[in-house]
Amino acid sequence: MIYQVMVVDDSAFMRKIVSDLIEQDPVFHVVGTAKNGREAIEMIAKLSPDLVTMDVEMPELNGLEALKVIMSKHPLPVIMLSGINEQGMQETIMALELGAFDFIRKPSVSTSSHDIEEVGRQLREQIRAAMLAKERKLARQAALEKKLPEIMPPKTPKTPPIQSKRTILDNSASDKGSAQDLDQRDKLTLDFKNEASTVSDNKSSVGPSKSSIAPPAVSTRKKVKDMVKPLAGKQPKDDQQKAAPSISRKKLSGENTDTTSMSPPSSSMVDIPAVKDTPIDLGRASPSLSKKGFTDLVAIGTSTGGPKALKAVLEKIPAHFPAPIVIVQHMPANFTKSLAQRLDSLSALNVVEAEEGMELLAGTAYIAPGGHHMNVSLSAGGKYKLNLSEHAPRSGHRPSVDVLYESLLPLESLKRHVVLLTGMGSDGAKAMKKLYDSGVTSTIAESEETCVVYGMPRSAVELGCVNNVLPLNEIGLKLVQIVK
Repeated sequence: MIYQVMVVDDSAFMRKIVSDLIEQDPVFHVVGTAKNGREAIEMIAKLSPDLVTMDVEMPELNGLEALKVIMSKHPLPVIMLSGINEQGMQETIMALELGAFDFIRKPSVSTSSHDIEEVGRQLREQIRAAMLAKERKLARQAALEKKLPEIMPPKTPKTPPIQSKRTILDNSASDKGSAQDLDQRDKLTLDFKNEASTVSDNKSSVGPSKSSIAPPAVSTRKKVKDMVKPLAGKQPKDDQQKAAPSISRKKLSGENTDTTSMSPPSSSMVDIPAVKDTPIDLGRASPSLSKKGFTDLVAIGTSTGGPKALKAVLEKIPAHFPAPIVIVQHMPANFTKSLAQRLDSLSALNVVEAEEGMELLAGTAYIAPGGHHMNVSLSAGGKYKLNLSEHAPRSGHRPSVDVLYESLLPLESLKRHVVLLTGMGSDGAKAMKKLYDSGVTSTIAESEETCVVYGMPRSAVELGCVNNVLPLNEIGLKLVQIVK
């Protein structure tokens, strides 16, 4: 099968370079090019490409604004091409939140041909991943639609409106038959609901089993807006580490950007408890623990689709969450700082890009800087600190999720909670297995239904080391429940 790709860039020279790089793989054909977002929207409607590569900064209508229209009117995979200037990086992070599949740094034509070829290799890899993810999604939808007729409720005769069951039961004996009919209809309806609640995706790699469908998670940010308002500011940051960058005051109210609740994939080895959707006070401090006196640690690993997934998880966690959160997101240098700043502005937590020697504090999320591995260690003074290194990439990644997770193995005095979100490949799965075998407190993987790419979580599920498979909009709530 030949996939049709459209290239959008305001530079004719860059359109040519990107087109040539894409067509080095014979399964990709550049069906058209556009010089700005407005032209791209018009051509997408006419050409119906399978995928679009989109420059971030363009005249008339830039990549960010064009992406909003595309996701609304013609949803399809979009890969953003970004420069390394500050504005370009910030807009790229926002594009990922809006639904862009992934991004790649624009090739530098002023350096070497090696750089251009490396960007081309990465771009083709992303396009292949996007097409695979799209096909898997279509296959799941087709399988679900095929199952639906099997669970349709039985047809029942139309009856006149009935005010209440008690009214019928109180009627004369001649009306008792009507009450029995109603009981029978109630039973049929209940049976259908029970049957429908057990339907899950049999495509799960660990095999089918029945599991309850968790109720949809509703954003708590609007619910608690009025309750939190007097407490909207954070606690004084007396305990912040020396090297931490300044943190802006959070905007605790915001738009509800939750995705539709999805049921987790069934698994014969996974017990998936329903996550109760209870209001969370995003601004209330925990009186029992100081920022330094934590007993739990959360570690999150993610790749493709990660920025949007991290936003969905972190915005469900209150400001004074009683544990630090360490995060590895596969991303080039410089972009992770923009990601941290963006998440910091959207989350009640403090979110920072990690620096060498930072002391871990509860209520703070630390993102590994691009180009550096990150691990956690216990110092002689009994403090947990971050260490960065530029050691060789692990499985092609630096930072690597496996490197971070492996550093948690000796920290047995902490309750460790390990999470794998959407991403290509298998980074993090092997180390999660080691932690699982060593008795880690909990392991969580994002379910296939909400993953942009079901690679890293699937690898962990296949290794049998996941005890909670959850849709994205339930993971933050689950962490709040289990981290006390």
